[in-house]
Amino acid sequence: MGSGPQVEHKFDVLCIDRKTGKILWQRTAKTAVPHEGYHNQYGSFASNSPVTDGQYVYAFFGSRGMYCYDLEGNLIWQKDFGIQMRMIMAFGEGMAPVISGDRLILVFDHEGDSFMVVLDKNSGKEIWKVDRDEVSSWAAPLVLEYKGQKQIVVSATNKVRSYDFDTGEVIWECGGLGRNAIPHPVHQDDFVLVMTGYMAPNLMAIRLGGKGDLTGTDAVIWSQTRGNSYTASPVIHDNKFYVLTDNGMISCYNAQTGEPYYHQVRLPKSYQFKSSPVGADGKLYLASENEDVLVLRMGEKFEVLATNTMTDQMFIATPAITGGEIYLRSQERLYCISED
Repeated sequence: MGSGPQVEHKFDVLCIDRKTGKILWQRTAKTAVPHEGYHNQYGSFASNSPVTDGQYVYAFFGSRGMYCYDLEGNLIWQKDFGIQMRMIMAFGEGMAPVISGDRLILVFDHEGDSFMVVLDKNSGKEIWKVDRDEVSSWAAPLVLEYKGQKQIVVSATNKVRSYDFDTGEVIWECGGLGRNAIPHPVHQDDFVLVMTGYMAPNLMAIRLGGKGDLTGTDAVIWSQTRGNSYTASPVIHDNKFYVLTDNGMISCYNAQTGEPYYHQVRLPKSYQFKSSPVGADGKLYLASENEDVLVLRMGEKFEVLATNTMTDQMFIATPAITGGEIYLRSQERLYCISED
């Protein structure tokens, strides 16, 4: 998995004009020799997605640190966490940071001393840090509020855990997921849905409001072990929960009960997926490894509205939709699709 001797790399941040595709600025955050490789087909040394609050851009390079820039490309602050993560089978790092309010949330789950840290997003100052009894995972944390208590939910192999947003104290935890947690948790009403799709796959709907260890209790209101996603994060909308498997099957569940509207339906052709589906305007957009970007209708019945072939392109990155435009990043190109 690319775990042999490495050469020096530049870890860059690029700003691209949305209308023209022109590179407006490019900054080298760090130049370093990586200590470990990444998944040759699906990863890179810059797999962590950057995030923005509209004022600053936060570029997270895992073991190489966090870098905060303004929108003109000026470095505001940077932070080195003094860690060299060891990912299972050298699959590579890729956990995305999360912004909530004035805080930046980072999870370092790996084959060493795992932890989660919360920073002040404006200065990089550490607010709190907690150790985690976890192995390699890639599922970004979810921030939610329930009955006035703000919490951070993190999926992982040993336990799904919910942390108090202000203190880092564990509110509740629940075992039952399998290895290699990648799909992002999602939230509706008084429950969260968490999923793994690798060894001992499981999908659990966990009711909020509990305290302590919820493993094996009625806090788990439904579960599913078949048709789960290994890599793609799910979509939840209008009490419908959509799950896409890596080998191109899609399911839609009643989010509250787990009853399937349809289950493990095969798409029109043989597809492979690593990118997540994205919902917008009553439609699901699926970018495949096999040239095609499919559009499905959201709802209780499976329906393909369109198949758009991008010749010779392979999509691993999840589409981004904003302002009536769709941004697609293939292994070779960046596209902007617009009605204009």
